[in-house]
Parts: sequence; structure tokens; C-alpha cells
Amino acid sequence: MSQEIKTFTISVYTENNIGLLNRISAIFQRRHINIESLTTSQSEIKDVNRFVIVVKITEDHAIKVVKQIEKQVEAIRAYYHTNEETIFTESCMFKIKSNLLFEEPQIQNLIKESHARIVTVNKEFFVLEKTGRRHEIEELREAFNAYGIMQFVRSGRIAVTKDEMKVSELLEAFKNQ
Repeated sequence: MSQEIKTFTISVYTENNIGLLNRISAIFQRRHINIESLTTSQSEIKDVNRFVIVVKITEDHAIKVVKQIEKQVEAIRAYYHTNEETIFTESCMFKIKSNLLFEEPQIQNLIKESHARIVTVNKEFFVLEKTGRRHEIEELREAFNAYGIMQFVRSGRIAVTKDEMKVSELLEAFKNQ
């Protein structure tokens, strides 16, 4: 196994139970692993949720963490993948003073060039939405910092694997138990 530190996306398919997030995060805490991002959502199977956890660790650590997570009663299955094995994105929103939209021509250029989308505009502020890779979002945030950002929020990573995962069959079997 490789001792090189890489970015891994860990996908955890679970039942939706109270306290599971605490137990999963404790696994990372005990191993002194920082979670870069965490997203939870419904999976492709009814009543099964999916955690998408991004960490920077060695493959040895990824294997151990996945095994530890799978020991949790509510964890149905866990997987780890490299960036090269996944298709991923993040989303963000910016809240910026409205007068800048009309008084600073560069703002409109930034919006157009970054493929951001205006969600709402009123007298006080406008809200932009941007979806893309983290570095694209960070570049846009840096550009808007020069004008002043009233609020900023970024989601965690959402990801799917490039290769077919047989998880759907596994989850269907779980559901039919």
C-alpha cells in the first residue's frame, strides 16, 4: 500500500439514524484525521442515506477508516476512491451589495466568465450561485473579496464514481431483508 498522502472521497451508505454522524466523525477524530468536507443526502435507494467525506490521508489509513466505519451497526457499506476515480463538484453562494452589480462593470464580467448564476437581486444585495471544482470557487471568492462579500457559503463535495459500483444491488438486498 502507498504511504503517499492523497485526497480520498469516502462514501458511506447508511441507515438514517440519530447519532451516526457523531460516531463516524469520532473515527476520524481518534485517528487525528481532519475532514476536509462532509455532505449527506438520500442515496439512489429509498431509506438509505449517503455520506460523502473528503480527507487527505494515506491509502493505508483510508482502508482502516473504511473498515472501522463498516463496523458501525447502521453503516451498510463504505468505499474510498481517489480524485481520479470520481466525478465531483461543489456549490457555493455569494451575497454581494447590489450597487456593485451596476457600478462595477468587472463584477458582471466575473459572473459571466465564471459561469455563475444570479439567484436573486433586490435593492440591498444580489445572490450568486456557482457550481464547480473547489479551486474555481476559491478563485471567484478571491476576485469578489476585492469588492466585499457580505456572506459566503460553500457546500461539501458531492461525487459519483467513474466505474460502475455494484452498491445498488447490495442496497436492494439490504432493503429487502
